[in-house]
Amino acid sequence: MMHRKELPNRPGAGHSPSSSRLSSHSPSSNQLPTKGGEDPDVRFLAENSDLSPRQARELIREHGHDRDELLRIARTMKAEG
Repeated sequence: MMHRKELPNRPGAGHSPSSSRLSSHSPSSNQLPTKGGEDPDVRFLAENSDLSPRQARELIREHGHDRDELLRIARTMKAEG
């Protein structure tokens, strides 16, 4: 059996991720993923309606960024299933 000192260095192998490794990738990588990703309008619409982030993104692309208008339209749409 190999001792720990003799094992090859394989980052990430055999242990849980540490916060120091997560923060080295990008500023937001130490946070959990949010519904809709980084776009605040997509996230707002997905969290305040039954739409998926993909549906929210498409709706914003078609109708612009007016949140009141987007919510009104979203209420008439059916969530992906």
